[in-house]
Amino acid sequence: MMALYTTQAHVTGGRAGHGETSDGLLKVDLAMAKELGGPGGATNPEQLFAVGYAACFESAIRFVARKQKLPLTDASITSTVSLLPNGEGFKLGVALAAETKGLDQAVAEALVSEAHNICPYSNAIRGNVEVALSVKAA
Repeated sequence: MMALYTTQAHVTGGRAGHGETSDGLLKVDLAMAKELGGPGGATNPEQLFAVGYAACFESAIRFVARKQKLPLTDASITSTVSLLPNGEGFKLGVALAAETKGLDQAVAEALVSEAHNICPYSNAIRGNVEVALSVKAA
């Protein structure tokens, strides 16, 4: 299968390091969160995942709405990513709170459900990471 898009990032120093995309558009210093005993003061992998997932999921909502010719006038996503213990290791937990405008609650819920079926992030983690969805229509 031919990729529609491919990108690359390079990180040195792990959670206490620096990351950069190959095109130089994203350059980020990384630090362990204070809540995990680190110094904080810089981005961490969970924050990066939260932003990426929220952006991707909102785009999936807008894609489905256009495809279904729904009167969606606006949408936003608040993503909450948690680092959880998992035996000797760790796992992620995710909550996605969608807000839509222009749709009633039932239509918005169906839209978010379909977006969850097509979103690349959702598909990448399905069966491995629990994702709690909530929807608020206005």
